[in-house]
Amino acid sequence: MASNFRISVHRNSDTLHLKLMGDFDGSSALELLNVLKKRANGVFRVIIHTNSLKNIFPFGRDTFQQNLRDIKVNPVRIVFTGEKASQIAPEKSSCL
Repeated sequence: MASNFRISVHRNSDTLHLKLMGDFDGSSALELLNVLKKRANGVFRVIIHTNSLKNIFPFGRDTFQQNLRDIKVNPVRIVFTGEKASQIAPEKSSCL
């Protein structure tokens, strides 16, 4: 994991907020996937905030996108927000 990567987790009723901070590499992608596996149960929506990301490395993005479909977060809706949302979100994802 990038030494400066962190995930801030906040849940309110049926929404899980994940604020990504620092550099996003392959290990960071795996950490994010693990948080989704562990914390997305019982929520209607997950909002992934990207404004605090610095660098998104292609391997991190690819690792996240390729493995996201393999985790069981259905029917959870995942929404990406922030200026780097389109850089990390898989195609056809909701970006705000």
